Amino acid sequence: MSIVVSTLARQAYEALRQRILTGEMTPNSPVRQDVIADALGVSTIPLREALSRLEQDGLLASFPNRGYIVRPLSVDEAREVFTLRLKLEPSVVAEAALNATDADIRSVEDALKTLEAAQAGGQPGEHVTANRLFHMALVRPGAGVVTIQILERLHVLAERYVRVHLEPLGRNVRASEEHRNLMSAWAQRDAVRVNALTLEHIRGTMVDLENQLRN
Repeated sequence: MSIVVSTLARQAYEALRQRILTGEMTPNSPVRQDVIADALGVSTIPLREALSRLEQDGLLASFPNRGYIVRPLSVDEAREVFTLRLKLEPSVVAEAALNATDADIRSVEDALKTLEAAQAGGQPGEHVTANRLFHMALVRPGAGVVTIQILERLHVLAERYVRVHLEPLGRNVRASEEHRNLMSAWAQRDAVRVNALTLEHIRGTMVDLENQLRN
């Protein structure tokens, strides 16, 4: 793939991903490739590359002779994604706290500031990406490549659900408090407390989502 096509594919991917995460492209809606190509000013090749990557991210689904649709949200998928996070993430984040350098701590602090700024008044959907980057910053110190890749994948799948979870009034406040408490324990390298806070944070989100998506 040429550099130009690769750049256009990346731009199309980011634009479409943003529309899906903000709900502008609604679940189960068809992806009109001709309309999108015109709107984004890209040709078929980079658009198809972008759509393929979005399907790999779990945001789109493709069907023979039907093209792409935006994947629906479901209780079952939310439960699966967050259950897997519960099994992996708390112990990994706790281990990362023990391995964290001062530079790692500053990186997580910066990620939390970016997240809180996005929650306070960023672009639509920006807080969802910032949330993923904050949580992954907590994971990275000392974690292996495979572990990071698996958790990154789970967080990408979780992003649309995080947006839904934060919609009810007051959820941002609760999430921010939980993030600050987690950051504080992580910076103090209190692995036991980090493990417990991470479990509580992920489990609470999962329970809320199960209730929301059933209604």
